[in-house]
Amino acid sequence: MPEISLQPIGTVEAPRTVTLDEGWGSVESRILLRPDLRGALRGLEDFSHVVVVTWLHQAAFDPARHLRRRPRGRADMPEIGIFAQRARDRPNPIGITAVELLEVGEEFLRVRGLDAIDGTPVLDLKPYFPAFDRVEAPGFPAWAEELMKGYF
Repeated sequence: MPEISLQPIGTVEAPRTVTLDEGWGSVESRILLRPDLRGALRGLEDFSHVVVVTWLHQAAFDPARHLRRRPRGRADMPEIGIFAQRARDRPNPIGITAVELLEVGEEFLRVRGLDAIDGTPVLDLKPYFPAFDRVEAPGFPAWAEELMKGYF
C-alpha cells in the first residue's frame, strides 16, 4: 500500500488534558488553525455543526491488545474487532466527531462536544450536511447503546 502523509491544519485548545470516557457533550473547545489557512473558515458560520477530523496523538495501537477487545475493557461488553468500535487505540488513530459550532473567527472555531484533549492535531474540518452525514433509523447493537451512556 502507498504511504500517506498528512499535515495538521490546526490544533485543539481544550480544558481537558486527559482522555475520559464520559461527559464530552458539554465540553467547549477551540480549534486553532495554522496562520497560512487564514480565511479558510469563511462561510462556515452559516452552519450549526461541523465534522472535525483529528489525529489521536496519544493513542498507541498494539495488535495483541487492541485488534479484538471488549470496549473500554468492560467485562459486560462483547469481544469485538477494532473496526466495530470507536476506540482511540487503532491502526490509524483518526478521530471523527460531529460537533456544535458556537463561534467562527478568522483563525479559530469554538465548538461544543468535541471528544479531543488539549493539543490534539486537527486534520480536517467539514460542514455538517444532513444529506451526507445523517442516517435515518441506523442499526445499533444494544451493547453500544449501553456503552455510550454518559459519554456525550
